[in-house]
Amino acid sequence: SAERNRCLKMEGQALGILLVFSSIQLAFIAATSENGIDIYSLHVDCRVTSRFAHSMITSKVVNRANESKEATFEVELPKTAFITNFSMTIDRVKYPGTIKEKQIAQEQYDSAVSRGQSAGLVKATGRMMETFQVSVNVAAGGKVTFELIYEELLKRRLGKYQLLIKVKPKQLVKHFQIDVHILEPQGIRFLETNSTFMTNELSEALTKSVNETKAHVSFKPTIDQQRKSPDLEDSLLDGDLMINYDVKRSTSSGDVQIINGYFVHYFAPAQMPTLRKNVIFVIDTSGSMQGRKIIQTREALLKIIDDISPEDHFNLITFSSKIAVWKNSMIKATEENIREAKHFIKSIAANSATNINDALLTAVTVLDEATKKESLPEGSISIIILLTDGQPTSGERDIGIIQDNVKKSIMEKYTLFCLGFGFDVDYQFLQKMALENGGLARRIYEDSDSALQLQDFYQEVANPILMQIELQYPDNSISQLTENNFRQLFDGSEIIVAGRIDNNDLDIFTAEIKAKAHSGNLVYKVEENIKEKEEALKQNHYVFGSFIERLWAYLTIQQLLEQVISAEGEARKDLEQKALELSLKYSFVTSLASMVVTKPEDQEGSMVADKPTEDSQTTVQKSFAYVSLGRRRQGAAMPNQHYGYHHHVNGHGHHSAGVQWDPGNSGKHFSVQRITGKSGRQYHPTRILVDYPIVRALTTTAPLIQPPEPSVNSPSATVKHPDFIMQLPNQEDFICLNVNGKRNSIITLIADSGIGVWVNGTIGSQRRNVVSFEITYKDPDVVVYVSKDKIMVESAKGTTVMDWKNPPSFILNSMTISVDEDILTITADGKITISISYSQSSKCCLGLHLMDVHRFSNSVTGLIGQFYFNTTMDTNMRDNPTAQETSVTVQGNKIKATRTLKRNYKTKLNPNDTISCWLVNWKWN
Repeated sequence: SAERNRCLKMEGQALGILLVFSSIQLAFIAATSENGIDIYSLHVDCRVTSRFAHSMITSKVVNRANESKEATFEVELPKTAFITNFSMTIDRVKYPGTIKEKQIAQEQYDSAVSRGQSAGLVKATGRMMETFQVSVNVAAGGKVTFELIYEELLKRRLGKYQLLIKVKPKQLVKHFQIDVHILEPQGIRFLETNSTFMTNELSEALTKSVNETKAHVSFKPTIDQQRKSPDLEDSLLDGDLMINYDVKRSTSSGDVQIINGYFVHYFAPAQMPTLRKNVIFVIDTSGSMQGRKIIQTREALLKIIDDISPEDHFNLITFSSKIAVWKNSMIKATEENIREAKHFIKSIAANSATNINDALLTAVTVLDEATKKESLPEGSISIIILLTDGQPTSGERDIGIIQDNVKKSIMEKYTLFCLGFGFDVDYQFLQKMALENGGLARRIYEDSDSALQLQDFYQEVANPILMQIELQYPDNSISQLTENNFRQLFDGSEIIVAGRIDNNDLDIFTAEIKAKAHSGNLVYKVEENIKEKEEALKQNHYVFGSFIERLWAYLTIQQLLEQVISAEGEARKDLEQKALELSLKYSFVTSLASMVVTKPEDQEGSMVADKPTEDSQTTVQKSFAYVSLGRRRQGAAMPNQHYGYHHHVNGHGHHSAGVQWDPGNSGKHFSVQRITGKSGRQYHPTRILVDYPIVRALTTTAPLIQPPEPSVNSPSATVKHPDFIMQLPNQEDFICLNVNGKRNSIITLIADSGIGVWVNGTIGSQRRNVVSFEITYKDPDVVVYVSKDKIMVESAKGTTVMDWKNPPSFILNSMTISVDEDILTITADGKITISISYSQSSKCCLGLHLMDVHRFSNSVTGLIGQFYFNTTMDTNMRDNPTAQETSVTVQGNKIKATRTLKRNYKTKLNPNDTISCWLVNWKWN
């Protein structure tokens, strides 16, 4: 298109700064400066009108050094907002941001990168926040003003709205001020402020005033109040400022606001009796839940069970490779049943694999049978809550089939909530499954408060007050409605519907609300004078522009992107196009629209990356979520395969690396960006992994049936090369593992977050054996990629390519990487020793051998890693020298093993060197 060509022709005066937000959502604050860069003014101005917040952050800096310095503007943003504008004013010249279709912005950025130009960054930084960051060089004495604007619709949870502001200027600021103005025409019921950094002196700088419909919170500390102590330049401002409030609800039919031809209807009736509910907890007890996860799950369930109303019915299902139902039917929450349930919860233990499909279908069957027997209270609501920390590895493993099975089984009768524990889950799988069944997905973060997170989620859904809710508006005068049918409403939450009023002559706005409540069917009527409503808002200076129209656009985009998750084909494209058009029209940075900012042509060295969505923070299908990558601009020649690096910036500015090499052309397209490493080396991205590649252990309940391998007593048989040789701790016998994996697939072999080591293997396109390895270390941050052609080492110091024939040694801090007689050895303090052998004469196979395996932590998983935790062998058969078969129990699964001879690759490869081992055939899907 003409627009696209114009963008690509930008030359000279502008640097491309690509801010790619794969579905940004936000709040505020942080600006950093060091070494002469002084933030002399920092102002946050937030205006909330009927829950819709418009925030502007302005930071002014000056370079007081005698030379050019880099100033970084860094803002933490909540995950529920859209950026609408960003600009930099450098020495009175303004460099604005523009919102463009993501593909156009990407092409413009690629063109800039080819000229050596730079970019900005947004990345996830925790449970609720993301970080926006951009850097610019400031000449001696020069000034820069950064301005960021974003908007969000505050969501009501547990009876209150919360505005979260991150306060972290990282230095004393002469003019520091936060102003929050709130207008709620319904009336403000209460307002409170909380802070994680407030002291007695700082509290004097915090003021708030509240009247019937308005509130103003101001935080304006002096430099002396900001100091940690009188003789220090360190700032006390480091934490969260939270403003919580709720509104009055005088009518059960809700509140309607109207301005400039758009309306918004808020519905949250007060003092409604709670519906009786029937809840089934479906709890993952597979091997990866061992340790703190299962302990915290038990702790949370014990407290949740205590909160179940005596009038409710409940049940518990645990699942690994097998399904365990606590009771055959739904039972009432009597004191005796609660006591018995607690006893069951305390006995829950983790082992084996993950059969999500059968667990959920069992839960639906229990509810179906209870419904048929009419044992559930009339007018009650039924809920299934799934908690899992991994992907399906037992029973049905195809996530598409599982989603279809669950949807067809539930058939809109019940609501499904999916909780993903940690980052090993396929979050997109859980999210789609929950949305298709009237619920939502939520990530539970692995932390000391995981049990509290589970309890908080349950509290949000513990008290349903209405179900089958429909908000109806006149078809002849109202159009472009957002979602107006809802399966249930929980106490403490709120339903919001927005739309456009087409009839300019309409005087009275009408609506009708239908729902089922504890007492039966309810009908509410709404009648509002349109002119009176408009005048009431227009007279108030708090109102910014057409805020209801922007609220409508915000809500519509959010709902369209949510629908995209479950849509396919043309329907998906149509939804994406509608969301894109709205994103561009209203200047919202979303997963479909990016922001491009220009800055002076002499600026270099910034970093850019796609903004990760919630589902891209987890492992997707084959345990990887791909975003974008980096290729080195200078240095050693790279192999021919597609490859890339992931540089993760931690709080100290260091970069950790992860490598994914694609030996075949998968046909997938990835965005291209530039990354600058700690050492200053620059990389042209190709593809990166989101976070470290951690995956659940892969297990099966039955071995793959294959032609028999040659036995020890068959000397004429051809001795083959095994995929892996393992010697388990405190055992003399060896296990040889053969993997029948899909061609070009990637297998997570070892994932041990405890010691910071991850190993992935790639199955070849011709033979079904491993043709390359990717070894990721954390501390030191190093990635080693090993193929038959090259050995590549990526670290903060850059990239080193080693050859099998003339390899140099590589030493980095506590790590040594060396090659001796076709064997690569990697040693690192406190970690396992990894050895990979390669026969250059036969060019057959790569062999992986592990040493110092006692250093594995209890959290080790992966196809090979799972063997090093709670693996046992049938000692009677193992110790019998004539026995040809035995059984190996791995993660609770008993697997057949056959005594055989295999080629030994543990030492210098020799075709005549064999090893007697117990062969396990493993099928990986």
